[in-house]
Amino acid sequence: MQDQNQSPFNALPPVVVALVIVILGIEIVFSLGARGFIGGPEAVGWRLTAQLEYGFEAKYFWWMWESSTWPFDILKRFVTYAFVHGAFTQTIFVCVFLLAMGKMVGEAMGEIAVVLIFLGSAIGGALAYALLVGGNVALIGGFPAVYGLIGGFTHLLWLSLATVGAQQYRAFSLIAFLMGIQLLFGLIFGGSPEWVADLAGFGTGFMMSFFLVPGGWARILQKLRQER
Repeated sequence: MQDQNQSPFNALPPVVVALVIVILGIEIVFSLGARGFIGGPEAVGWRLTAQLEYGFEAKYFWWMWESSTWPFDILKRFVTYAFVHGAFTQTIFVCVFLLAMGKMVGEAMGEIAVVLIFLGSAIGGALAYALLVGGNVALIGGFPAVYGLIGGFTHLLWLSLATVGAQQYRAFSLIAFLMGIQLLFGLIFGGSPEWVADLAGFGTGFMMSFFLVPGGWARILQKLRQER
């Protein structure tokens, strides 16, 4: 019989809970500071300061590329931007996706895979943003990273459909729906180039899953042997 006193968080991979706590904790500090509950008058600008110090901009990548120097203070931005959000509502949506997708990916691939996909997709999203968008608009927020987890979930569904002989393109229904929603909001409220980073994050997570899913390396090696 199911334990009625069992915590609902026990069903979640601990690493997913930890990521949510970090993201929510940062947002709570920003929100309390903006309302004057902590930090004094200067706390009102904590969010903006964090965006400037930890957000990602294309100019950083191109400066490193042209100068052939790769300082940690800039390299960290490929990851840290995913933990700084522009508003409380954006943070909540990111955490909801992280809880849902992180649970499914973590149960199927393991906790290390969740961390690797989350961070790798953040990096992939930032690179795509620098290469394809450019400009001086900073990239912030965890959507590219959680879209990577959606990519991992899509890969699992893609494999599952293959085992039952179903049409594998159906696995991409969720990302198609989300991209459609973004397009609709862009047409109504004005577009944002951040969708490029989101889509790149999805693609990064999907491709990483070929190696991270249980038995993935074996399937890749078998495929390579067959092609020789």
